[in-house]
Amino acid sequence: MRNKISRNPKNNVIQPVKEKIILGIDPGTTIMGYGVLKIVGTKPELITMGIVDLRKIRNHYLKLRYIHERVQRIIDSYLPDELAIEAPFFGKNVQSMLKLGRAQGVAMAVALSRDIPITEYAPLKIKMAITGNGQASKEQVADMLQHLLHFAKEEMPTFMDATDGLAAAYCHFLQMGRPAASKEYRSWKDFVQKNPSKITK
Repeated sequence: MRNKISRNPKNNVIQPVKEKIILGIDPGTTIMGYGVLKIVGTKPELITMGIVDLRKIRNHYLKLRYIHERVQRIIDSYLPDELAIEAPFFGKNVQSMLKLGRAQGVAMAVALSRDIPITEYAPLKIKMAITGNGQASKEQVADMLQHLLHFAKEEMPTFMDATDGLAAAYCHFLQMGRPAASKEYRSWKDFVQKNPSKITK
């Protein structure tokens, strides 16, 4: 959380304005999407969105290493205060779920190593928060984000994974100040305490 200085025109008093950077990630082993929002007071502003393209990497473990490197680079570039990440969708087959869970875990581990708090959101919750429809398509989510964040049609990415990552960040923005309805991890220690069954001794 940062403080940005603002001058009140009525009494010429300088007041700090809360500023927060939220990184949203849509994990994947083929395409990973991400979006970054800057929040000043209660106003969200798009900083960037993009993808990590993993299609040319055949080895699954090399993909995980590349995800680790790219998430580190994104964090170093934009210095997010918080991470919002989409939870894996359980309709996939077991092998796909395993690989996707690993990709998500690598991204989370990078954030936790930097003491960046994480909140995990189900896909249905993200879609509901953005469009009001938990069954909305990727295109509907992208169109609504364009309307909400006022970016040009030309800035719409080719891969909707980027807007899915941005949607996770925007969903998190909408939840600010509300009771947590999703999984939150404030640190690596917090993650271990909340997930004892996932930690091997």
